[in-house]
Amino acid sequence: MLNDKKQIFGWVMYDWANSAYVTTVTVALLPAYFAGAIVPEGGITIGGTTYSATVLWGLTISFSSFFVFIFAPILGAISDFSAAKKKFLMTFCYTGSAAACLLFFCGPGDIWPTIILFSIAQIGFVGANIFYDAFLPEIASEDKMDWVSGLGFACGYVGGGLQFALALALIALGDKIGISPGMAARIGILMAALWWGGFSIISLFYLKETKNSETLPPEYRHLPQWLAFIRVGIVRLVVTMRKAGRFRQLLLFLVAYMIYTNGIQTVISMATIFGKEELKFSNTVLMLALLMIQFIGMIGALGFSKLAELISAKNALIITLIVWSFVVIYAYFMQSPSEYFIMSVFVGLVLGGAQSLSRSLYGAIIPAQAAAEFYGFYSVFNKGSAILGPLAFALIRQFTGTARNSILGLIVFFILGLILLLFVDVNQAKATARGES
Repeated sequence: MLNDKKQIFGWVMYDWANSAYVTTVTVALLPAYFAGAIVPEGGITIGGTTYSATVLWGLTISFSSFFVFIFAPILGAISDFSAAKKKFLMTFCYTGSAAACLLFFCGPGDIWPTIILFSIAQIGFVGANIFYDAFLPEIASEDKMDWVSGLGFACGYVGGGLQFALALALIALGDKIGISPGMAARIGILMAALWWGGFSIISLFYLKETKNSETLPPEYRHLPQWLAFIRVGIVRLVVTMRKAGRFRQLLLFLVAYMIYTNGIQTVISMATIFGKEELKFSNTVLMLALLMIQFIGMIGALGFSKLAELISAKNALIITLIVWSFVVIYAYFMQSPSEYFIMSVFVGLVLGGAQSLSRSLYGAIIPAQAAAEFYGFYSVFNKGSAILGPLAFALIRQFTGTARNSILGLIVFFILGLILLLFVDVNQAKATARGES
């Protein structure tokens, strides 16, 4: 099944599908709508402490990521045991899509319904990505993995960008067709949720499991299947942890990845609400900048994938982290919409590159026969960063009173992650993975 065009098409189409959700809902419309309409201008008071929309948003992102952080390795191990990556992928996908659809009914003042539904949608999104990522070593050979990973991100940027453009068109034409800006935003969120669920049907059709399920050990056969799988998943998690202890270079990469992805994930999830609440930019500026990032991100994902073929994935990834460091310094001093657009160009270029190269590099240094199990660890480190990054951003904003300090603080993640990445011996990591296969 390696390098099969239909398999690859089905795989990249899931990126096309779910990127509409992350672009329109997580990054663009919902944070702006949350800050501008759902949460009162002065924030809300809980237990005598007032929390701004930015702080609430960061805490919500952290909570949903923490949930997946706890369960991801077990889900990955269960998936490997039952050969059910596709089933898990679609279960999380449609749970998240349904929750995102229900966000349409959240209006001004509906703070807690919005937080709960968005958390469920986020859990569905990031949970599905565990199993989506785990298909990569099964559909692409090592020499094609960087390109296929980049192709997935590129298709995601195009699909997410197109759906986002439709949502922006609806918002721009809202007054002419009798729709308020708030209602237009809610319809845009609903469109993104339906796009996610609808286009995922293509992946459901083309993606095939390439491994048969294993037979349950005798000591688990008396249990209900779901409980047996959980028990086996926990045992496999322990085994995987012991395995990972033998993969020193893999662990070093994962630690580096978790640290620098702190910065990347936080920029993705907090950029719009930073521009809305801190910089006071209009929705038009924020939405156009995000639309730019989508299509420039496609160029970045494919461009850095090609660069990786010339100078190696690790060296290309190092370049992206250097650019990210300059991006957050620039953002700290940013004042005008034109500067925001300039920053968006560089974010688009390195966003797709850093994400696709990290995924493909990891896929090249893990044992292929336990892909979902090890991608569960990948997700743990990924979602660990999505806990700490937005949480740090929210706390710095809460205690210093300005999100500019929060954005500048992200440089620590990029520099420290870069330093650790320099010490990763990719060749040794690949040799260890082959020895375990």
